[in-house]
Amino acid sequence: MQRIGVFVCHCGTNIAATVDIGRVVAAAAKEPGVVHAEDYQYMCSEAGQLKIREAIEQKHLTGIVVCSCSPRMHENTFRQAAKRAGINPYMVEIANIREHCSWIHKNMEEATEKAIILARAAIAKVMLNAPLTPGTSQVVKRALVIGGGIAGIQTALDIAEAGYEVDIVEKTPSIGGRMSQLDKTFPTLDCSACILTPKMVEAAAHEKITIYTYSEVEKVSGFVGDFHVDIRKKARSVDMSKCTGCGVCQEKCPSKKAPNEFNRGLNTRSAIYTPFAQAIPNVPVIDRENCMKFKTGKCGVCAKVCQAGAIDYEQKDEIITVDYGAIVVATGFDTIKLDRYDEYAYNQSPDVITSLELERIMNAAGPTKGHLERMSDHKAPKSIVFVQCVGSRCADKRGKSYCSKICCMYTAKHAMLIRDKYPDVDVTVFYIDVRTPGKNFDEFYRRAVEEYGVHYIKGQVGKVAPQGDKLLVQASDLLDNRQIRMETDMVVLATAIEPNPDVRKIATMLTASIDTNNFLTESHAKLRPVESPTAGIFLSGVCQGPKDIPETVAQAGAAAVKVIGLLAKDHLVTNPCTAKADPIFCNGCSTCEKVCPYGAISYEDQLVNDHGIRETRRVAVVNSALCQGCGACTVACPSGAMDLQGFSNRQILAEVDAICR
Repeated sequence: MQRIGVFVCHCGTNIAATVDIGRVVAAAAKEPGVVHAEDYQYMCSEAGQLKIREAIEQKHLTGIVVCSCSPRMHENTFRQAAKRAGINPYMVEIANIREHCSWIHKNMEEATEKAIILARAAIAKVMLNAPLTPGTSQVVKRALVIGGGIAGIQTALDIAEAGYEVDIVEKTPSIGGRMSQLDKTFPTLDCSACILTPKMVEAAAHEKITIYTYSEVEKVSGFVGDFHVDIRKKARSVDMSKCTGCGVCQEKCPSKKAPNEFNRGLNTRSAIYTPFAQAIPNVPVIDRENCMKFKTGKCGVCAKVCQAGAIDYEQKDEIITVDYGAIVVATGFDTIKLDRYDEYAYNQSPDVITSLELERIMNAAGPTKGHLERMSDHKAPKSIVFVQCVGSRCADKRGKSYCSKICCMYTAKHAMLIRDKYPDVDVTVFYIDVRTPGKNFDEFYRRAVEEYGVHYIKGQVGKVAPQGDKLLVQASDLLDNRQIRMETDMVVLATAIEPNPDVRKIATMLTASIDTNNFLTESHAKLRPVESPTAGIFLSGVCQGPKDIPETVAQAGAAAVKVIGLLAKDHLVTNPCTAKADPIFCNGCSTCEKVCPYGAISYEDQLVNDHGIRETRRVAVVNSALCQGCGACTVACPSGAMDLQGFSNRQILAEVDAICR
């Protein structure tokens, strides 16, 4: 019979404020198998761990139950304490009486009763626990970064500088991401391209970095340390090894009516194109949906004028399979669609634009060569209205409930740049709140008001209506308690940002978690902010939540450090809580194989001795390196042959029985 010790943590007042600790200790001490029970203020502290080790040694404990916080927080802490005292770390069970009990109850009597029940269930499970031994798995010394924006580039550079091979997969024809579309960056107003381009060049030239542009991740299998990834290299219809980047094909292309995605559709481009001047690689791609050669079979001008012979209309998509030890998701963001915001007349007037479209207009390489002008008649505006929080902090279902974090600052940036370059332009900003929490951010916003004379009005814009060559803005001034009707030449909408639309597909392939807004969920918001709950998957940039460029670069470096720490190991310790099939009961039905999300189950013919009858049967075999212990197979198995070590059916039923007593 097990000799079990129970240790109840006060967690300061987190638990003790709503749970009668003394009653829990007294109730636990009466349970079968319990030979020691005590409490302590902070069981996770060094002194608390010492109490556990001393009790194990003095009372000859074979298993322990710690009633404390979530096992996600300190399970490993208590397992290591038990291991140092000489017992198997998997003979430790955590009863979560904080998140599952004290934090969700206000009544002490109810909370105490529930804490006792949770402790009782954990004790019942430990009674049936058996020592487990973890295995090991190899680590592939190569990393994959999904996304080639500033987050992906910085992550890849940091990993490569540590001496490890790293691949960047970018779905567009060039790396650079959203930052490549910006003109200036706050709060220093330095040139975005001047910061980003050297990073792009460095990544392209680095001997440890391989860049797959115009490519997408097709399939991911495997586990931490040994992921198998299929990458689809889409056909550019241009031989990258031959192309010199001269640009003649783009000049001569007769099809020039395709919307320019890089300029947010404000102008058009040719069917064969390079996204922007500093693109890496500087190799064009043929847009087959708009190319006359692919649509009608005629034309072929680009092939005729290409002296290098780089045009290849027969080029096909290519699938390559590469193994990686770690994967970093850096898929970035996009702005929300404004189809549901008709009150702002975005789809009615070309003079109502988004902030990202204004970035392209003010950029020297943009559709207007950097000249501020209205898109309807290309005249210089005399007044501009900025509307904040379009789709952000939204109470209804049209937009996003969260703050997009960067809008207040980039609006102040736009306002300052316009007033600096065009002093005669009147600039008005309608805002709900001004949020400038970063270093030198509030001073930056104050400069817009005090030095550049930007008018900030606290209030919401209710409607924008085109009237002739003007736009009528109807808004409220909450501070003066008045309604405003004003005419303006242009309206700029600070639209909410959201994760890249592809992130849900990526998350499914990686079995990574996402929240209700499709942002990838970190393992722990405070202690593990760049790690996904799925081992070996790391997060970098806005795919995890709204952030500005400095925060993105900082998180990219943090993700890189985590990857380097993983790749530096020759072997990883595998989780011993894996599925195991009993060949006597297995009928070879393949049900468990079909439901396994990790591909850990296969079948083989084995000689089985079933109560003296020896026969060859088709039975399930679990690859313990691949198995993540999710338990899907144990639930699906119709014959009850599949069981999970550490969470067996007997243990689960024992917990249920203990709860129901």
